[in-house]
Parts: sequence; structure tokens; C-alpha cells
Amino acid sequence: MKINTLTLGLAASLPFSSLVSATTIEYWTTQTQSDRLQTIEVMADVFEALNSGIEVKIIAVDENDMPKQIAAAAASNTLPDMIEVGSDLSLAFAEEGIIDVASNTDLVKRIGQQRFYSGALKLVESTTLNEYVSVPYSGWVQGIWYRADWFKEAGLAPPTTWETIEAAAKYFYKPTENQYGILIGTKADNYAEQCYTQFALSNDAGQFNKNGELVFNSKAQKEVLDFYKNLSQYNPPGPQSWRARDYYLQGKLAMFFYSSYILDDIALAEAAASSLSSENFTDLKGAAFDPDLAKNTRLATTITKTSPSSFGTLVGLSVMKNENKEEVEATKAFIEYMNEKDQVVAYSHMAVGGHLPMLRDIAETDEFLNDPKGIFAQYGKESIKEIVAGFDNIKNFSVVEGKTFPKSGEIFAKQIIPRMIYRATIEGEESQASLDWAEKQMKQVVSE
Repeated sequence: MKINTLTLGLAASLPFSSLVSATTIEYWTTQTQSDRLQTIEVMADVFEALNSGIEVKIIAVDENDMPKQIAAAAASNTLPDMIEVGSDLSLAFAEEGIIDVASNTDLVKRIGQQRFYSGALKLVESTTLNEYVSVPYSGWVQGIWYRADWFKEAGLAPPTTWETIEAAAKYFYKPTENQYGILIGTKADNYAEQCYTQFALSNDAGQFNKNGELVFNSKAQKEVLDFYKNLSQYNPPGPQSWRARDYYLQGKLAMFFYSSYILDDIALAEAAASSLSSENFTDLKGAAFDPDLAKNTRLATTITKTSPSSFGTLVGLSVMKNENKEEVEATKAFIEYMNEKDQVVAYSHMAVGGHLPMLRDIAETDEFLNDPKGIFAQYGKESIKEIVAGFDNIKNFSVVEGKTFPKSGEIFAKQIIPRMIYRATIEGEESQASLDWAEKQMKQVVSE
């Protein structure tokens, strides 16, 4: 779908006056919702108004279709000037030689390398040190949401290490009172893998090494599965997934894994409504909305065992390979403009908690914290700063020392890790047997 920009506005960006002839920037975005596209249109219109002779053509592409659309464009020599995609895709496209690494690196330095969260930069770092395949722009972070008031009353440390997590889960586990210590995924679904991955990377237990060799079935990985299996005993009963967040919103759970997309569900009565009934769990009677829950909730974004680990998704803006230097310079000017405070804040507010900014100084401003629905204000500035700072230590299985391994995505698609978790936690299989099974499944994927 092509979007023609129509509405003009105001901004403080400097005109890109060196361009004389008409220049078109083709920008592919994965923001396909009409309200989000409208916000991006307005930003593009303002840029056009300030930079005569430049047109920004916005094309919305479903993120699942982006790889094949880019492949088709590369084959026909019709690549867009810039794309907005997740870090895994930008690294993969860079390996194919269709991303302008030099321009993206120059942009990171122009905007200010020190302003970005360090983990965000590592996720888009090329195999050459201090070169970047994308300019980090937004993302969401996962972690352990916990009742800070309960922890304070109990004199417990925040759940940031394996030891403090286990201690709190055990302390707050009171099944006879219908209260549980923690929620981690034990169903064979994506939520379980997201929970597990953060623990694995906190113990330096990866899927591949830098040479692309499968190293999943390791001593470190067994430690992770053993710990995860032990932690699952403090879960609400039965195989569990994200839906069991209902226990937390009804005051029956001390900790749960979730992404920063949960911010509005905890803070707004209308968003919390689906979790406040007895409809999803027979042992929950339903509860009234707790207006103090947001201020009593904190997020531990980073878990540490052998190294600190956060988990989430990073989206960046990438300049694509282009022989037309004028278009490249116009694209770079537009990306710089998109990284000005007004644009970053507007983009972030399209999805509060889901589009966290990657520039530390902007994430700490009152303008960012003053979202239209007043969600951030309910948590407080320090709490939100802690949440976004999770990007300092963000990691995933598919990136090892600047190299991306697409087979990791295929392993994810086949839900091998979630099925391994289910075998170990629900079916009671020995950890080593579950790991051996997972390794066998992964080897089949790698050999295909």
C-alpha cells in the first residue's frame, strides 16, 4: 500500500537546502495500522515542508512479508531507500550486501553513539566492530514484573538474579491462599520460549557459537533447564502461558514475565478488564481494578547469573544500498530528522510500552513520559527509566558477535524449545533427556 503524504505541520529541523532537484525517499514501514501510518505521514509531511524538493513516499509492508518483498526488490534492482525492520532482519539483509553499512554507521555517529542504549547498538553491530547495519529506533523489553510493595514489606531484594528470583518465588508461594510466587511459561508456546531465553542468555547458554556451530546441549544449558524446572513449581497450577497474568492483576501473584506492552493493562481500568473476571481461571473469583497497582509494580528488566541479560525486540531504520548519492544524503537527513525529540516522542506514543525510544536522553524527558493516556505517569519517572534501560543488556539467540544465524528463526518457528520446556516441566522428563531431544530436533533443522 502506498501512502501519499498530505498534511503539513511545524518542526524545528534544519532545511536540507543542498538538494536542488526533486528527490524521492521511499520508506518501507511495518506499521500497517491506519492510525500509526497517519502519525508517520504527518512527520514525513513536516520534513517535506522544511526540505523543498524532497518527497517521502511511505509504503506499509506487513513484517511477515518484508523478507520476500525485499528479496523481490533486490532482484529487480528496485530496493527502497530505507526500511524499518527488526534487528535480525537488518543483519540478515546486511549479510546479503543490500544495506549501506557505511551510511548507517555515519548516522549513528552523527546522532551520537553515546546516546543509544549500548545493548541496542550491539544488536545491530556488523561483524566489523563499531559498524552498524541500522540506526536503533524503538522496541519493547521483557522482564519480571513484580509487586514492589510486597517485596519491601518482606525485606526481599528485587528479582534480578537467579538467587533472588528463586527466594522470592518460594517466599510468596502460598497455594492454600490461592497465591503464587511467579509466572513462567510451561505450555509449548512462544511465551515459554521468551521466558526461558532470558534465563539461558543470563547463563551464557546459547544456541550457536560465532562459527555457526550448534552448541545448545551444554552444561550451562542444563543448569538453565534445571533451574527453570525448579522455578515452575511456584507457578499457578497446570501448564501456564501469558494468560495467567490474571493472577497478578487480581492480587494473587508476586512476579510474572511479560513485555513492556503490559504497561497499559496494569494502569488503565478499561485495559485491565479482561483480566479481572473469573472467566479464564476457575480458581480466580474476579476482582475490582486496583488503582494503586501501577505505582506498586516495578519491572526487573535484567537477569544475571554469569552475565546480565535482557530480552526484547529492537526495530531500527536502515539506509539501503543505492548508487544515487543524492537520494542517500536525503535519506540520511530524513533519518536524522526522525531521531529528533518531537518525532521520537510521537512515534513512541503510537504504542505506549511497545515503542520505547532507543535514545537514552529522550527516554528520560518529560515529553516522552507525558503520553496521551497518562500511563507512564502512574508508574513514575524512575520506574520507566529502569524499564527502558533494559536495552543496555538486551540479547537474543540469533545474534552472536555481530553475526546472525537464520536457522535460529527456523528453530523458533518449530517451537522446539517450548516443547522441550513442556516435556521437562509438565511431563516430568529428566532435564538431560529433554535437552537431548531438543538437540536432535535442532540438528534436523540445521541440516535442512
